[in-house]
Amino acid sequence: MHKKEQTELIAVIADFLEMGHVENIMAMFKQDTSLYALSGELLRDERFMVRMGMAVLFEELKQIREQEVALAIPALLPILAEETPWMRGEAVNLLGIIGTPEALAYIKPLADDPEPQIREMVRDILAEQGARCKAKG
Repeated sequence: MHKKEQTELIAVIADFLEMGHVENIMAMFKQDTSLYALSGELLRDERFMVRMGMAVLFEELKQIREQEVALAIPALLPILAEETPWMRGEAVNLLGIIGTPEALAYIKPLADDPEPQIREMVRDILAEQGARCKAKG
């Protein structure tokens, strides 16, 4: 995909998420798993509803396409290093939703993040995952 096409697609997806059309975007992700690679750029959107839409999208996709959501991990990793705390927090949130051992390994270092809310998010996600593991075992 050319850069211009990718930029336009990101804008369309973000606009649909802002309007609450998560089901349309979910259909797109189910049809084309390469869209997971756009997850990081979508999280950079300053509109809260877009970022919230991403969380809802991933929660839904996790239920029906659990193996596929991990495809977003490489796109989310650069966001963990962002200077802006809310961006790091959004990436931590999506990685927590993905919940694979790989995703959790990437958020563990943020348990020492300078931002207290991010440290709390990481602790909560890791505690929740630990509780799930105990419940299964």
